[in-house]
Order: sequence, then structure tokens, then C-alpha cells
Amino acid sequence: MATTTTPTPARRTSRGPERAPQRVGFSQQLGRWDVKLSPYLYISPFFILFALVGLFPLAYTAVVSVHDWHLIGGQGDFVGLKNYQDVLAQPNFWRGLRNTFSIFLLSSVPQVFIAIILAAFLDANLRARTFWRMGVLLPYVVAPVAVSLIFSKLFADQSGVVNTVLGTFGVEPVKWHGDVLASHFAISTMVNFRWTGYNTLIFLAAMQAVPRDIYEAAILDGAGRLRQFFSVTVPMLRPTIIFVVLTSTIGGLQIFDEPRLYDQIGQGGNDRQWMTATMYLYELGWGAQKSFGRAAAVAWILFLIIIVVGIINFSITRRISSESAPKSGRKKR
Repeated sequence: MATTTTPTPARRTSRGPERAPQRVGFSQQLGRWDVKLSPYLYISPFFILFALVGLFPLAYTAVVSVHDWHLIGGQGDFVGLKNYQDVLAQPNFWRGLRNTFSIFLLSSVPQVFIAIILAAFLDANLRARTFWRMGVLLPYVVAPVAVSLIFSKLFADQSGVVNTVLGTFGVEPVKWHGDVLASHFAISTMVNFRWTGYNTLIFLAAMQAVPRDIYEAAILDGAGRLRQFFSVTVPMLRPTIIFVVLTSTIGGLQIFDEPRLYDQIGQGGNDRQWMTATMYLYELGWGAQKSFGRAAAVAWILFLIIIVVGIINFSITRRISSESAPKSGRKKR
């Protein structure tokens, strides 16, 4: 009996036949580049502008501060840290720094508290809420020159409205331009008048973003309006408070317009009783000395001071906000 055998097919290997490498076309390569580079191109305008208007002036000011740079004569010899030593040895620099911190504390600290309270009132159910919300922003759009002229008349030493009102209560006239603390109080009043409404709207926008369910839960727990404000509103405003404190610190330590326009001379008083650090910087660069090198040294010293004060304010504000923030989660037994 004849038997036939059929050939068994060859076993297929697990890897299979190797394929020839495909050639990537130019369109595919272009698509890969598009995926990788497009995000950087989209955000590049910000970094380019930041480098042009932020980093470059900062670096150029550092170069100017180590040279004997005259306003008219231009760049001179390299002097190293001599400009910094000359500035730190000047009593007017320390007087301007003292005035800057005094006006900053008298303006920024009450400004933040008043802005939060005003925002809480505007967040409530008021009649004509839009009118009141737009009204608090009105001082911000007034020109600083007009604000300075108005407040210079209000705080005039001889015929000012404030001294007239105080005189009706038997109070002696205050030397708003002669006394150091009184002049700082008058200038801080101008600053608060302009910027309180601006910060109020920032806090108001943050308050309206707080979920209303949290307030309803607080009401069900028996919390009153005051308890809701301190236990719900303020902790939920933590990022906004930190932002406002930082911006107020930067603006307060760079104050120039209000003290410069507080009198007609613009030198910070006869005894420099309200001259700020930026006014001293302006006097060094464009005043009698015309020394851009020393002015640049003042700018860098002020820059470093603002960074240190900003970090301290950030740390304090963050710690206070963290302690007052509600703790989530159940308590462990």
C-alpha cells in the first residue's frame, strides 16, 4: 500500500520577516517639528518682550552703575563699586529711604484692609451695585497731577480745608508741609485715594468667584455675617491677598508722583522731609550732579530692597493665610 506524505509547512517565526525601514518624508518630519516647536513659538512673544523691556534695562543699569557715567559726557572710566559706596555715604539717601518706608507703611497697610472691607460691602445685595462698583474706580482714572493739586489745597498749612475743619474743634493747625510725619500722612492719603478702589475691584472679583455653596453651608451651621467674612471670605482670598500685597509693596517702594507733586518745587521739602528714594535717584541723574552712574547704583540698591521686602511680605502673608484657612478632611480619632 502506497502512502503519500504532504510536506509540512515551515513554521512561522515569531518576529516574522523583517521589513525594510520606511523612509520618513519631509512632510512627516515637518509635522514632528511642528508638534515640538509650536508650543515654544506660541509663548515666545512674552519672553522676547520680557527680555527687551525687563532683563535688558536691568543688565544695562548694572553696567552703568559701575562706570563714571555723566548725563552729557556719556560713559567714562570703570569705577567698580565706588558709586555704591558714594551713595551709601550720603545722608540724603538714607533720609529718602526712611521717607519711602514711612509713606509705604502709612499707605499700603490701611489700603489693603480698607479694600477688603469695601469689596465685602460691594459683594452684598446693594441697590445700584454697578454704580457703586464703578464709583470706587473713579479716583484711579483721575490724573496724578489733578489729585496732587486737590490734596495740596486740602492740606495747605495756612488756608487748607483740613486745618480749617480741625480749627472748629479747637485743634491747632498742623504743619502738613513742615512736619515729617504730617507730610507723610498727607501723601499717603493721596496714595490711598487713588489705589484703594483699584484693589477693591480686584478683591471683589475674587469674592465673586467663591462658591456660594460654602456660604449656604456656613449659614446652615449658624455662622453670622462677621463669622462668614473671617472664616470663609478671607481664607478663600489667600492668593488674591498675596498678589495685592506684593504689587502694593513694589508700587509703594517706587512711589514718585505724589511726593514729587506735593509742592511746587518738587524736591521733597526744604529739609527733604518727604523726599523718597526714587526722587533722590531722579535728582542724582537729572539734577545738579547729572551722574547716571550713581543714579543707576541707587536703582539697583532699591531693586534689591524691593526683592527682600517682597519676599518677607510674601512669607508673612502666606503664613497668616495658611493659619486662617479652613482645614479640610475629617479629624483623625
